[in-house]
Amino acid sequence: PPSPLWALPEELLLLICSYLDAQALGRLAQGASDINSFSLSAVCWWPMTCGCTETLALNRVPGIPVKERVKVSQNWRHGRCRRETVLKWKCKQVVFFSSSFLMPWMELDGEYLYLSQAENIQAYPLCPEGAGLQRHPQAIFSGHQEDVCRFVLVNSHIVSGGGDGSIVLHKIHGSYSVKFPAHEQEVNCVDFQGGLIVSGSRDRTAKVWSLSTGRVGQCLHTVQTEDRVWSIAISPLLSSFVTGTACCGHTSPLRIWDLESGQLLTCLGTDFHRGAGVLDVFYETPSLLLSCGYDTYIRYWDIRTSTRKCVQEWEEPHDSALYCIRSDKNHMIASGSSYYGVVRLWDKRQTRCLQSFHLCSPTSSPVYCLRFSTTHLYAAVASALHVLDFTA
Repeated sequence: PPSPLWALPEELLLLICSYLDAQALGRLAQGASDINSFSLSAVCWWPMTCGCTETLALNRVPGIPVKERVKVSQNWRHGRCRRETVLKWKCKQVVFFSSSFLMPWMELDGEYLYLSQAENIQAYPLCPEGAGLQRHPQAIFSGHQEDVCRFVLVNSHIVSGGGDGSIVLHKIHGSYSVKFPAHEQEVNCVDFQGGLIVSGSRDRTAKVWSLSTGRVGQCLHTVQTEDRVWSIAISPLLSSFVTGTACCGHTSPLRIWDLESGQLLTCLGTDFHRGAGVLDVFYETPSLLLSCGYDTYIRYWDIRTSTRKCVQEWEEPHDSALYCIRSDKNHMIASGSSYYGVVRLWDKRQTRCLQSFHLCSPTSSPVYCLRFSTTHLYAAVASALHVLDFTA
């Protein structure tokens, strides 16, 4: 006979279910058909989404059932995932920030993962339903004479900087390609927005390049940074750009420059130690910026409140340099450290690391680049590409 519990009004059933955690509610869903249909309904699971660490604002992603959102969020928070090495390649001799060492970089869109390997950028199709990626690239983008240092994917265009000092622009869906000499030494970093390219180099300069008709590859400004440039990013407002340098001098390694004139606007921070170079920067909004580097800290800057001190910071617990960071522009930050392929997840609402993952690697390789979607995290080390699947 049916339980009298299910004769109660729906609002009382919802109140009762609100006292259950995700595991108990999932077990309840394994009962009889009436119990199953009610306990799987979105209204039972929706309150649990309020406190979840939700990658890429999971609540706003259409087509994902609320129960699945809670499951994926719980997996991210508790580190439950399936790990897989999806690609391997031969590693060159380790010489940091030199063209004799392969340092993979990648970008991710909805259908492809773009990965730099030596002088090429290869596009790997993502398998349906998030089951990894295909082992063979569908497209290869070439043009550099030496290894690709970094590249960006914007509006169906790939812009890359190479160890040969050049910048190459590819249109993904077409044969259009442009290459032009940019710097006297390696182009360590590039960004591309609004028809402009900014680049930073080991030659201690940052440059702004035009891509307008008739002026493709024309240098608009050359900024003398007086230090090697390791990272660069254009503000979402297209009014300025930030450079992260090696911090070998007495100036701040984080500086913001006017995109139109090339003039210095402001320096971020006053307490950087010598050698605390900034290896990666990431704009969340026009006023919120993340940085990381050799001094083992992730720093969160709000240029509306102060340029002298960051508003929040997180320290890598094992005192390792941080090579890369990524944010979902919500609560989640992912970082890659310089030893043993360690990826860490951080919740901005907490001071301690949320989860750590030690990627399998035959060498003590840094994590050079990482990207994540709502359900997967991809991390590239010196010899392999790893994926963590949080739908497991």
